[in-house]
Amino acid sequence: MRIDAISIFPEYFGVLELSLLGRARARGLIDVQVHDLRDAAHDRHRTVDGTPAGGGAGMVMRPEPWGETLDAIMAESAAGETSDDGPIIIFPSPAGEVFTQAMARELAEERHLVFGCGRYEGIDQRVFDEYGDRARVRLVSLGDYVLNGGEVAAMAMIEAVCRLVPGVVGNPESLVEESHEDGLLEYPSYTKPADWRGRTIPPVLLGGNHGAVRDWRREQSIARTRRVRPELLPPDLRDE
Repeated sequence: MRIDAISIFPEYFGVLELSLLGRARARGLIDVQVHDLRDAAHDRHRTVDGTPAGGGAGMVMRPEPWGETLDAIMAESAAGETSDDGPIIIFPSPAGEVFTQAMARELAEERHLVFGCGRYEGIDQRVFDEYGDRARVRLVSLGDYVLNGGEVAAMAMIEAVCRLVPGVVGNPESLVEESHEDGLLEYPSYTKPADWRGRTIPPVLLGGNHGAVRDWRREQSIARTRRVRPELLPPDLRDE
C-alpha cells in the first residue's frame, strides 16, 4: 500500500517511523510519502492561505498549492497504475463522514491513499470539487470535535488502516478479537500475576476450559458495550 500525506507541518508524520508501522515501512509493506504543501507555494513567504471570500474570521487554504501537489501525486500514481480506480483522497474534516473500523477495513483493501491535512478555517471548497471530479474524494471525521489541523486525525486513520494490511501485525488473530471488529467493545484483558494488590484474575481465565473462556469473553463484551456504547448493540442483544 502507498500512502501520501500532504501538510504544512510534515514533521508530524515522523512518528510513523516507530513501532509496527516503522517496521512495516522498512519491510516494504507500506510506502509512506510526506509532502510539504509550502513547496508548492512560490512566493517569497511560501503563502498557502488567504482571507475568506465574503469576510469572516481566520484564513482559508488557497487552492493553487493543493492543486500543484495533488496533480503531481496523481500523475505519479497514474504512471504506475494497475487499475482504473486511482487513489482515494481523504481530507480529515469535522464536516465529513465519521471514521469507523468498517471504513478502516474498506480502506485497507486499497492500493493508494492520499491524506490532505487542512489547517486554519479549512481548504478552499474548489479543491474538493476539482478532485471529486477526477478521483474518489472523501471528507472524514474522527468525531464530533474540532482539532487544530488534519495531521493528528490523518495519523490515527493511517494507523487504523495500515495495521489491517496483511503482515503488519505479527499475529493476525489478534485483529479479530478487538473492539468494533464484531460490532462490540473488546472484553477486559489480564496477565500475570494472578493476584495484584488484592485484585485477582477471574477464575474462569485460569481454568483451562477454552469454551468457558470464550463464553465469558463474549458475555463481558456484551456487558461492556451495553454499559458504555449501547447504540452499538445489535437488536437481538438489546433486551437481554
